[in-house]
Amino acid sequence: MAAGRPDERKVVRMPSPEPAEELTAELVVDGVAAVAPAVSPDGRLVVYGVVGNEGTSGAIWVADVGGSGDRRRVADGVGRGAVPKWGPDSGAVFFVSGPFVPGSSVSGGEEQRLLRVRVDGGEVGEEVGEPEVVGEWRGGVSDHVPLLDGRTVALLAADEREDGVKVWGRHLPPDRLRLVDLESGEVRTVDGLGDRHVVAVAQRPDGGPLAVLSWATRELDPGVLTAELHVVDAVTTAVRELGPVGVEAQAPVWWSRDGVWHLAHLEVTPGHLVGGLAVVDSAVPETGPAGEPRNLTAGMSVCPAELEQVADGPPLALFAEGLDTALYRLDAESLRFRRLTGGPGLLAGLTASRSGETVALLASTAYEPKNVHAGPAGGQLVRLSDTRPELRRIRWGVQQRLGYRASDGLALDGLLIRPAGRTGEDGPAPLVTLVHGGPYDRYADAFALNAVDCGQWLASAGYAVFLPNPRGSSGRGHAFAATVAGRVGGEEWTDVLDGIDLLVAEGVADPERLGIAGWSHGGFLAAWAVARSDRFKAAVTGAGISDWGAQAGTGDWGILDAALGGSTGWDGPGPHVHDRNSPLAYASAIRTPVLILHGEEDTNVPLGQAVHFHRALRHFGVEHEFVVYPREGHGLEERAHQLDALRRTRDWFDRCL
Repeated sequence: MAAGRPDERKVVRMPSPEPAEELTAELVVDGVAAVAPAVSPDGRLVVYGVVGNEGTSGAIWVADVGGSGDRRRVADGVGRGAVPKWGPDSGAVFFVSGPFVPGSSVSGGEEQRLLRVRVDGGEVGEEVGEPEVVGEWRGGVSDHVPLLDGRTVALLAADEREDGVKVWGRHLPPDRLRLVDLESGEVRTVDGLGDRHVVAVAQRPDGGPLAVLSWATRELDPGVLTAELHVVDAVTTAVRELGPVGVEAQAPVWWSRDGVWHLAHLEVTPGHLVGGLAVVDSAVPETGPAGEPRNLTAGMSVCPAELEQVADGPPLALFAEGLDTALYRLDAESLRFRRLTGGPGLLAGLTASRSGETVALLASTAYEPKNVHAGPAGGQLVRLSDTRPELRRIRWGVQQRLGYRASDGLALDGLLIRPAGRTGEDGPAPLVTLVHGGPYDRYADAFALNAVDCGQWLASAGYAVFLPNPRGSSGRGHAFAATVAGRVGGEEWTDVLDGIDLLVAEGVADPERLGIAGWSHGGFLAAWAVARSDRFKAAVTGAGISDWGAQAGTGDWGILDAALGGSTGWDGPGPHVHDRNSPLAYASAIRTPVLILHGEEDTNVPLGQAVHFHRALRHFGVEHEFVVYPREGHGLEERAHQLDALRRTRDWFDRCL
């Protein structure tokens, strides 16, 4: 294993030298966050949401793109669904208010309202109107898209679900495409899509038809495997079929080339169930079949993360580049994406004005949480929101970029957070490795502080924290991400070990005081670590997979989890590939104390994964604690549960390390 590459190892961003205050669990969970920025079509204003813990204090704000410091709250009490959208005249903002959380299941009797608030004049200082209800829906609204005629809003809304027995396959009502007439209140449902679940809508920038992306069912498996594109006339509701698209297809955008309209979208690299996202494009003539799809990001060593439609040109995109993020634009001649500008850390939530000259997004760096930034595409962006100024009083652990090589020579990256108030001259510290989920995710050189991403929380208690990006992560192209297919716990695990070995060799980590933790796929790797190694003195597995065969049969992602684990349990009596990739198969070797955390209503990684792991540890007499959080899904939403997880995790490492 080679030492870190000088160009990456030397980048150390220091936290603010301001007076320090103690980081408490309450400070971690009780702040607010900026979400869902949107630039007005004329490029002068940005609207965004601000949500608090448990989504109970949602508000909508408008700010001037120029960063004058003027901000105006235009709506309160909108809950977590604070996703504002501009009307085409840049004079009104639409949003959905109600109890429904996008992406959650829908229960009968819930009512959501589509509201409009006037922000006329295009200046923040001018008066705004009171929000007015322009539509209501029982059953849940997952998205809304104001159309360019100024009279219609497209809703992605489910039928109201009746209580009673659940007939599998019909137990989750699909989101249907509804068109709301703002003057009459009339709602038309696009019947030509049948019972397909609509996941995304984009109107052609000339005011023409809608591109509609749908799945055969709302269920992730087989939904993400059955995506199709359609073109819908917003006036007649006539539907034109464009045919199937790839796995996990998302974010359709229109653009024009040589007088012909194209549709591009994101999907897993064609031909693969596991791997990096790609931008796939097809010509869509006015009549006749769509053109052959073309992968516009083939061979790139970075990963597209977001795709944004621009009315007057080709689309913009955000790309994950190792620990950083960059803004790209599609070149219409070469049909390749060209880099406009990059920034350290994380960029997300990209939106653009109609001309594409102005963008807004969420940006975060090592010690600054995500806030709304806006400005010229490819130019300097100005911060418009400041959601957590209280965190500037905290003395953070120094966050350092790591570049190193795996034992087979592959270049890798990650982050090291040193214990708060300590430097490299203070000698080795206890080290906790936090493995991210996914596995197609990554650690960017950004600020992350919550009940799951708790690196700074542990650093404030004296721990060094290692945040690795092993094979399977995003940010280094498709081939890097696809390595884990059928091989979870293989090279991705040795990549993590190689990073730990480097930190031990450089005197950062005490080899006798190593811990490991993670959530979701990170929880799997934490369980795998103690099943395959005796180096760790403590582990925390959050919503982790212990048996890949059972996960393929019961988890939300189904066959895609089987592609990671390597097989299913229904293709013969075995031996199965997934057995050798499952921590349960090696439970008899575990000696490390393990803290197991899991949500009781998790359907992504069902609770049975944790129950089975707990019983195996109990059978072999392994010290462990098993904690189940009622009402929680794959993450932790309730404040009391977040506080408990933070304190319990740190107490576990304090006791064992």
